Amino acid sequence: MEGVVVSTKQDKTAIVRVERTFTHPVMKKIVRRSKKYHAHDEANVAVEGQIVTIQECPPHSKLKRWELVSGEGSDA
Repeated sequence: MEGVVVSTKQDKTAIVRVERTFTHPVMKKIVRRSKKYHAHDEANVAVEGQIVTIQECPPHSKLKRWELVSGEGSDA
């Protein structure tokens, strides 16, 4: 999944916001929803505002079930 890094304050962790869009079943309008994922960042390379790719992995901790795969550069 692709998302935007919103926080890198924790050690070896990046919080990534992933947005999805879908058509509302009744209103027939496009709706945007977002969700935050805690991703493991071993080298602390993520920067706030950066667009990154994350993938599912075995649990690293209570909340971290995702890991950072790559980043396309900083937008900040």
